Amino acid sequence: MKKLWLLSLFVASVVQSQPLEKSLLWKISGNGLTKPSYLFGTIHMSCEANIDGQLKKALDDTNQLYLELDLDDSGMQAGMMQHMMMPDGKKMTDLASPEDIKIVDAFLREKAGMGVEMMNTIKPVFVSMLAMPQLLDCPMKSIEQELMKASQAQNEPVFGLEEVEDQIAALDVMPLQEQMDELVKAAKGEDSADGKEEIRNLLAVYLTGDIELLLKLTKNSDSALTSKYDNDLLDKRNVKWIPKIGAAAKEKPTLFAVGAAHLAGDNGVIRLLRKAGFSVEAVR
Repeated sequence: MKKLWLLSLFVASVVQSQPLEKSLLWKISGNGLTKPSYLFGTIHMSCEANIDGQLKKALDDTNQLYLELDLDDSGMQAGMMQHMMMPDGKKMTDLASPEDIKIVDAFLREKAGMGVEMMNTIKPVFVSMLAMPQLLDCPMKSIEQELMKASQAQNEPVFGLEEVEDQIAALDVMPLQEQMDELVKAAKGEDSADGKEEIRNLLAVYLTGDIELLLKLTKNSDSALTSKYDNDLLDKRNVKWIPKIGAAAKEKPTLFAVGAAHLAGDNGVIRLLRKAGFSVEAVR
């Protein structure tokens, strides 16, 4: 009996360590589900946002959509703005030299159409996000927005796996000074070429469905947000999502769409769902 127990542990360990298949769409079944649900890996900045093929079929075969946030919530934007503000009256001008502030001001006027004065009390990480679409060689499109529109067209509800406060808390682990240092670096153009190349590489890998490599590139990114703080931005959030995913899937067939970097890894959504007793298989 002891040998069988040890063998089962060995087999489970081997299965757990095997690389995941190359796929952005995964079927969730077993563990009491009467009908399958689906898990899809998105990318937040893309040149294409088409819903077709197996993804369209998964959307048609499910009855509700779960994104990271409920983008259909009219109060979400107001809540987001409230949490984007720096605490205790801090300003960006408190976190950088006058010379660097001038550079940041010119950068923001070019990229966002407004200077430091208009955004002085916003957390620098959110100000930096305004410049991210400039790294694409095309108009930015959002697969999350397209999924939400398609779900609404089918008169199906849209929900979020977490609240705005949860995402803000994950970003807030990065000290304000580090956030500002990253913004200054971007404004000086120190990483603009590298940043564009990094985005191109991520998009190319994403299109292949290689979620293991995508996670590796994300964790090895030059950005402090995705490398130094990946435990807070990815792993901890993944763990919190699993009970919600399980409960929603048991309620009715559901399409879950989260950032593709959340899927792979020992603490990724796929392996965590398998640990929770679900069967999670790649859809071709």
